[in-house]
Amino acid sequence: MIKKIYDKCVDWAGHKNSKPLLAFIAFIESSFFPIPPDVMIIPMVIAKRKQFIRIALIATIFSVLGGLLGYLIGYVFFNEIGAKILEIYGYENIDFLKEKFSAKGGLFSWLGILFAAGFTPIPFKLFTLTSGFIHFNIIFFIITCFIARGLRFFLEAFLVSKFGHKVGPFLEKKGGQWSLIIAAVIIILGGVIYYLVL
Repeated sequence: MIKKIYDKCVDWAGHKNSKPLLAFIAFIESSFFPIPPDVMIIPMVIAKRKQFIRIALIATIFSVLGGLLGYLIGYVFFNEIGAKILEIYGYENIDFLKEKFSAKGGLFSWLGILFAAGFTPIPFKLFTLTSGFIHFNIIFFIITCFIARGLRFFLEAFLVSKFGHKVGPFLEKKGGQWSLIIAAVIIILGGVIYYLVL
């Protein structure tokens, strides 16, 4: 089932309405859909290299808007909808997150977690829903989502525009590992700066 959905998303990358379809996939992926917009971004940029900025921007904006939908579901409809979505992905009990968030350093910890989720292959929807559930600061949420998703999609689109077919398979196979490493370095640097300043 997931393979069929994945293949359909790849096919949509070549559709005449690929940009609206990308916007749609980026939007719903941030709250419940299992396939990330990357599967459309890579072939779209390969086909239209000069439009990589526009393609990445569409993915970023609509991913953040979808994240806000996930936040709303977690904030208002967590028991009715959010919990069921999390169960599908194998996460059933997240009550401990409220305690973790309320502990010292909880705000910064959650910023790091949210950034990692937005930048890496970790399912972003798990953290948009949970951010609403724990009533995470909405302004910090939006800013972090824009930075994390923007970095991911723009870096990906830029690399594909530069190296084309060569980088596509690499990003699909190794992109997740490298994004985890980059995210970890950024979070560690952010943590060092945070504790030195404060």
